[in-house]
Amino acid sequence: MTSRRSPWSYPLWIAHRGGGSAAPENTLAAIRTGAAAGFGMVEFDVMLSRDDVPLLIHDETLERTTDGVGNVSAHNANALRQLDAGRWHGPTFAGERIPTLDQALDCLLALDITANIEIKPATGFDRRTGEVVAHAVAARWPAGVRPPLLSSFSMDALESARESAPDLPRGLLFERLPEDWAAQVRAHGALSVHCDQSALDVQQLRVVRETGVPLLCYTVNDAARARELIAAGVAGLFTDMLDLPQRCCT
Repeated sequence: MTSRRSPWSYPLWIAHRGGGSAAPENTLAAIRTGAAAGFGMVEFDVMLSRDDVPLLIHDETLERTTDGVGNVSAHNANALRQLDAGRWHGPTFAGERIPTLDQALDCLLALDITANIEIKPATGFDRRTGEVVAHAVAARWPAGVRPPLLSSFSMDALESARESAPDLPRGLLFERLPEDWAAQVRAHGALSVHCDQSALDVQQLRVVRETGVPLLCYTVNDAARARELIAAGVAGLFTDMLDLPQRCCT
């Protein structure tokens, strides 16, 4: 396989869902927590409300991380923004709201950090979600500032994002790398490939490294595994443990 090098300017360490296990996921508090811990990059998930507003939330349903019930896509943004998205994590975060993508982008810019934005479409809304998310990022992000990296398990969402904002970088997200992952990267014009670290073997790591395609791994919470992946040339590690960079590198 021909070796090549892709441009890569993103941090090695990425705080999973904003602030890992230290804050309620996919909230502004989480993003601030990740930044305060020294992370130059955070990851969060974006889904559309019923009225097409992109909001930070992981699940299609509200019960796990808010005091609401039902599907995210069944509620307008104004109603979703009234829900408590922090109390489940602890009383310190009571009253934390589901942020809009615009609010999250403003927060990133104020903190001078970037993000991996996972496009997380509700069932049946793949292309629309990719379009809206990419358009919102392209419209709000300043020229000349390193842009967020878009990723998704949905190839339809990524293709729609590409059509909406072709200059934004994109990463293909898999649980386990398929045999044709490199062909898919080329077909989608993607910058990077992301996968579950527990599904990677030594041979796959070697092959990906030889291609020069940046490989990002989730979710890495063990220092020994992190050191192994770094030595293998992995370009990015998503973690829930905000002290892992210090534990891994000391």
